[in-house]
Amino acid sequence: MLHLTREQAAGFYAEHDGKPFFNGLLDFMTSGPVVVQVLEGENAVQRYRDLMGATNPANALAGTLRADYADSLTENAVHGSDSAASAAREIAYFFSEGEVHSRIR
Repeated sequence: MLHLTREQAAGFYAEHDGKPFFNGLLDFMTSGPVVVQVLEGENAVQRYRDLMGATNPANALAGTLRADYADSLTENAVHGSDSAASAAREIAYFFSEGEVHSRIR
């Protein structure tokens, strides 16, 4: 768990810089602690996106994280990568190579 600075949040969400919701997103992301995690498994990106629900909680299915916990489109409770490439970039933003280890079977 960590508390993002405004600069960290802006760096993480740089692709949204200049969009109307950007400052509100930074306000929310710096308003309290966040939990950063790496999920691993077959089709992990899509499976987590299914668990999160639609980005807009008003459109999220009951039982998804956003339907149950989000307050608004900007304060939508959780973030999840939209692709394996985004996941790799986002993981590298928060974790060093030495901090991420694959499961051993």
